[in-house]
Amino acid sequence: MNGPPMSFASKLHDLRVAQRLSLQDVANAVGISKAHVFNLEKGITANPSMDLVVKLAELFRVRVADLVGENPDSADQPAEMVALFRDLKNLDPGDRETIKMMMETLKKKRERDG
Repeated sequence: MNGPPMSFASKLHDLRVAQRLSLQDVANAVGISKAHVFNLEKGITANPSMDLVVKLAELFRVRVADLVGENPDSADQPAEMVALFRDLKNLDPGDRETIKMMMETLKKKRERDG
């Protein structure tokens, strides 16, 4: 697949349409309002709770990682990212923790630098 990865909003919309569910059907199934589902699909509401993401993944019978676009084995991920994830999985827990701390440091620096 070429182009940028699909957004959560796009994936949610496509899954709903593919399963022929209305906004209200999804809202009823996961316990939110129809307007909230609409806002999620349009990207108006960002950062849904993990609880909601899990409910949506269960409803559509997909993995949470696939829904939020963080599945490193997904076809829309660059090969370099898949290789990095594969390498990460093969490290011992201590090394993974070190990399996690490095990533947190880099994220904080990026936020600080703007």
